[in-house]
Amino acid sequence: MRPSHRSGGAVVVASVILLATACSAVPSPPEGRKDGPSVQARKVGGQATVADPAAVQADELGAVPVLMYHQLVAEPRSVYDRTPQDFRAELERLAREKYVPVTAREFSSGLIDIPAGTHPVVLTFDDSTATQFRLETDGRPASGTAVDILLDVARKHPGFRPVATFFVNADPFGEPGGRKSLDWLVTHDFEVGNHTLRHTALGTVDDDTAQKAIADNQRAITQALPGLSVVSMALPNGSMPHTRQLALQGTADGVHYRHQGVYLVGANPAPSPFSTAFDPGAVPRIRSQAATGPEAQFTSTVWLDKLGDGTVKRYTSDGDPKKISFPASETARLAPAHRQAARPY
Repeated sequence: MRPSHRSGGAVVVASVILLATACSAVPSPPEGRKDGPSVQARKVGGQATVADPAAVQADELGAVPVLMYHQLVAEPRSVYDRTPQDFRAELERLAREKYVPVTAREFSSGLIDIPAGTHPVVLTFDDSTATQFRLETDGRPASGTAVDILLDVARKHPGFRPVATFFVNADPFGEPGGRKSLDWLVTHDFEVGNHTLRHTALGTVDDDTAQKAIADNQRAITQALPGLSVVSMALPNGSMPHTRQLALQGTADGVHYRHQGVYLVGANPAPSPFSTAFDPGAVPRIRSQAATGPEAQFTSTVWLDKLGDGTVKRYTSDGDPKKISFPASETARLAPAHRQAARPY
């Protein structure tokens, strides 16, 4: 998402309004919790170890920070820019506070398989700029890019999984067609999502044009990586199509797309995918920024403080990807589709 021409306050308000007006046009959450590939080896004598949910204060109905990044630059020119040093410091903080990255695909589908007592975080990047990722001639991520910094932090903190979701536009990361860049990302467990081909603000065009903007990018991605399933999308400028359902699924020029999660502009943490509050068609994100200026309350610094001190209840894993654990007092917040996997305590 490139910085909007509207004021930052308007963008945030639009995000909150979109979340509040979630409607029944979007699909229901996935049926029950599914098992997914483990991201951490947690076995003793060949058997997986699962902690007592109460012992780790598991709450898998808690909020999840979905962080939104754009460019990494030495001298930020907008609220959407961060310095490489700030980005590294935020990742270090997440690692210290026992967050484990998961992709947008894993989050929206409920495939959150992380160790007991840890918390999921979703790292998302809009606009596919070269400061986020680019390959050197030796095939390695360029020094100082977001991917390079993420990999370095993960090496220093072995429990910090180096994955993220990149919402891309045409010719991602400055590579015509993006074949090598996208192939490297997917091969290394990163996710590629849709951000429209030309960064189209979908609420400013008619429904046919909105579908084409999304479908054209779907075609470009799958031309670079045939067979790739694209299930996540971020709305450019946080602009929802006039017909909200078209952000989740549609067809244009013979290309059909279907998304499990549609991501908004930064404002607040996302509800658990198992919560009654979760709407896959309007998933809120938090703008990564230090707590300064008139919009400090919406920044990652403030929200991570609130999640850490308990002001906002955060998602804490029970270590068992087949169960959904939470305090019995929170039972009313569990979406009916997930009752069979529930483990209240």
